[in-house]
Amino acid sequence: MKCLARSVTAIVISGSFALSAQAAATQEEIDQIGTKFTPWGAEKQANADGSIPAYTGSISPPSTYDPEKPGYRPDPFAEEEPLFSVSADNMDEYADQLSEGMKEMLRKYPSFRMDIYPTHRSAAYPDYYLENAQKNLTECKTVNDELGLSGCYGGTPFPFPKTGNEVMWNRLLKFDQFSFETPLFTGSVVDSSGRRNVTGVASMEIQYPIFDPERTEPIGESDVYEMIRNDFHDPARKNGEKIVVRDSIDMVDTGRRAWQYLPGQRRVKLAPDIAYDTPSPTGAGVAVVDEMAIFYGALDRYNFELKGKKEMFIPYNTYKLHDRNICPDEVAETPNHLNPDCMRWETHRVWVVEATLKEGNRHIYPRRMLYLDEDLYGTGISDNYDATGSVYRVTHNLPITFYEATGHATDETVTYDLSSGAYHRSQNPTMGTGWVITDGRPDAHFNPQSMAGSGVR
Repeated sequence: MKCLARSVTAIVISGSFALSAQAAATQEEIDQIGTKFTPWGAEKQANADGSIPAYTGSISPPSTYDPEKPGYRPDPFAEEEPLFSVSADNMDEYADQLSEGMKEMLRKYPSFRMDIYPTHRSAAYPDYYLENAQKNLTECKTVNDELGLSGCYGGTPFPFPKTGNEVMWNRLLKFDQFSFETPLFTGSVVDSSGRRNVTGVASMEIQYPIFDPERTEPIGESDVYEMIRNDFHDPARKNGEKIVVRDSIDMVDTGRRAWQYLPGQRRVKLAPDIAYDTPSPTGAGVAVVDEMAIFYGALDRYNFELKGKKEMFIPYNTYKLHDRNICPDEVAETPNHLNPDCMRWETHRVWVVEATLKEGNRHIYPRRMLYLDEDLYGTGISDNYDATGSVYRVTHNLPITFYEATGHATDETVTYDLSSGAYHRSQNPTMGTGWVITDGRPDAHFNPQSMAGSGVR
């Protein structure tokens, strides 16, 4: 099949594009919502060659979907075949649509390829979220050197971002669901020899208080925007361990608060190290905390420069990978990379942000290139560089859209360590019941006292 035209949708970063973070959407932008742009600011129309279709609404479940089993979501595109595949042999033809990290993977691993499927823009947002996104067009602003927010509501903070930090706030406040959980997720590491090691099995609950459907007030400048709780029960050394993380809108004075319950010590302790470049709790030294879900946590250590928007190949609608009848873990997790037969790549428009370490700060990645989907800010690729300027690790997520309600699951992530040949897959719910939407739990469920009360002693 003929290759897609290697067109790039360029947004010129002029002086006006780099103005104060206080700049709101222009009236011209606002007037074109519904025609040229979606309510969250993505380009509504198809691209020039049609490889990216116009946004017409979310997807419908296949006939095999059983609403009584909401965590299991069969592939709605199971009958589709790849349009073409990208390998080391033909990657130069598609160079404009590949990140540098993906090029390195193609060069390094002869067994790696990217099967490019028809693009489906499957984003799904509830009405209240879209209404709040419209309020944010004129009300939402960054404060404190773009490390906090003011006057924002529980929708896309910046439908028309003008700075790199605004794009990153869109990422941090991405919408998956108000409250959801998986009774069983697996973290695993596949080493360079291809041996799979389970590094953590837990139940996981995620709640975004700012997306409560009953909420009408704006987000407070010190409000908690995300709460996570993990209760581990495998392997034996982690059985009974619990972690709670609460992220605040105020990154300067409040920041992240995290606690850990260790059954061997029979106590809850503050865990300030669950942040930045601390090794991931299930990463076995192959991934760090703030590369989970592409980027996870405070923005204070980097300068984020918005480079514009372009068309790229990114993982999308990865239902096949999450079907345990087709791609169980032992099939999906092959040496050096996930099984290409289980993966789905599509062409999407992405925001391009370059992160460079601020003077006086430390991180094992002094530079990162982030590529975030215009429809789903929690979806994309991150190329993470070492001090020599080489791509050190490549991270991308494995997203799906929910059928039973508007929302998505975008937190599952795979990080490839190109220096060792190992990789880490985190928050994989495939062998359990998948992600299940819940009504929400009391705030007290996500605090250290609740961990102590339910701890294994």
